[in-house]
Amino acid sequence: MTTDHPAERDGAKHHWFATFSDRASNVTSSPPFYVLCVLLVLGTIVLHLAHPPLSWLIFAGDLMTSVNLLLLALLKNTERRDAHAVQRKLDAIAAALLEQREGASHEAADELRRAIRMEERT
Repeated sequence: MTTDHPAERDGAKHHWFATFSDRASNVTSSPPFYVLCVLLVLGTIVLHLAHPPLSWLIFAGDLMTSVNLLLLALLKNTERRDAHAVQRKLDAIAAALLEQREGASHEAADELRRAIRMEERT
């Protein structure tokens, strides 16, 4: 376990968990996944109305909670990497504007070029 920001853990290497969380984010933001979630909620309601044994209800609740926690971890990872990429771009733009105004070297322009589309590389 690490406390490093997800975007800074592997440098330029694309980590398997980052790829997996990106794909999970794409799937969970799709209409079919929303329909699946509605069906799960309706299934839970039907299960409660059927008055099954208490152990079934507890199992259904535990299953929904587990799925929720896994999705939260995946989506939070994607969100943090995207936010980090946006912040790097804003920093590079600000530095380039400052450099342009002060007539300094071209380091900020080079950083801006590296920051463009960096969320696809992390």
